[in-house]
Amino acid sequence: MRSLAVLGLLVALAGCSSPAPEPAPAPAAAPAPPPVCTVDDIGVSGDPGSKPTITVPDTCTPPAQLLSKDLVVGTGPEVVLGSTVQTHYDLVTWSDKRELDASWFRGETFPLEKVGDAPVIDGWNEGVVGMREGGRRLLVIPPDKAYGAGGRGIAPNETLVFVVDAVQVS
Repeated sequence: MRSLAVLGLLVALAGCSSPAPEPAPAPAAAPAPPPVCTVDDIGVSGDPGSKPTITVPDTCTPPAQLLSKDLVVGTGPEVVLGSTVQTHYDLVTWSDKRELDASWFRGETFPLEKVGDAPVIDGWNEGVVGMREGGRRLLVIPPDKAYGAGGRGIAPNETLVFVVDAVQVS
């Protein structure tokens, strides 16, 4: 009899209890980050010997390492460590996609002396090696091979995009 009373009490209590709460919905998955850009994602138009137009995409993030691509392979002497190269270049900053500088603005080439030890950013010293006179190369230079956190007139930790023409190699 006592068992029936306990059973009855349990049934009565079960009827008074509220239903189990609905489980909270799972949080929405964060969108996947955009992919890292390659040199093939960057648009370059214009012929060697004329000022190029550089288009930096919005659909991918800047790479963390130095990237280069020969847009035109030259037929003259090759740039090696210690070479002197007369260059033309165009520079666009990644973050705002703004053209910052170009040797064509001044109407003269930029001399790069003692490649590998020239007083320029590391991305240039490393990035022009292997070019041939008459060639055009795209360089995507990460901050650690450019101006880094200091910026020096460029936003801190800026990725730089250059198109470089090797006009004369000696």
